[in-house]
Amino acid sequence: MEKMNQALEKMKMLVGMDVEDEEAAPQQESFLDDFNRNCTLSTKQRLYGFAICLSTGIACTLLSMLVFFNPIKFGITFSFGNLLALGSTAFLIGPKRQVTMMLDPVRLYATAIYLASIIIALFSALYVRNKLLTLLAIVLEFGALIWYSLSYVPFARSMVSKVMMACFDTEF
Repeated sequence: MEKMNQALEKMKMLVGMDVEDEEAAPQQESFLDDFNRNCTLSTKQRLYGFAICLSTGIACTLLSMLVFFNPIKFGITFSFGNLLALGSTAFLIGPKRQVTMMLDPVRLYATAIYLASIIIALFSALYVRNKLLTLLAIVLEFGALIWYSLSYVPFARSMVSKVMMACFDTEF
């Protein structure tokens, strides 16, 4: 029975649910703790939210290819799709854990560049309405998305860096 309880606690932690700990000491609550507590969903609701957000984000990203030659519309739909896909994992693991993982020192720069590139792409598409600037921001956003995603795979960024250095090495 103890093994079943441990397995259940591990599953709860995997989907971001709080595990009851008898020895938990009272701690100072932060904004994220309060926000996380108010965002309690059942496991089924979390999975539905994740699936809907992720599928909508992927659909927006794929539909953005239809308007590829109009960089402003492309920038809006591509960035919106990326935001939805990024937000989908907050349903799965919880907003507090999502933010904590994004602000982890290993991926802090990747997160900052990724979020900044989304903001720049949306700003240049919606307010500046400059096609070249929007296209450059989308290229930056795509590269930041790949680098941010690689930060979750162990040794992936160092491997990609070594491959790129080997491919673009100019010494003969």
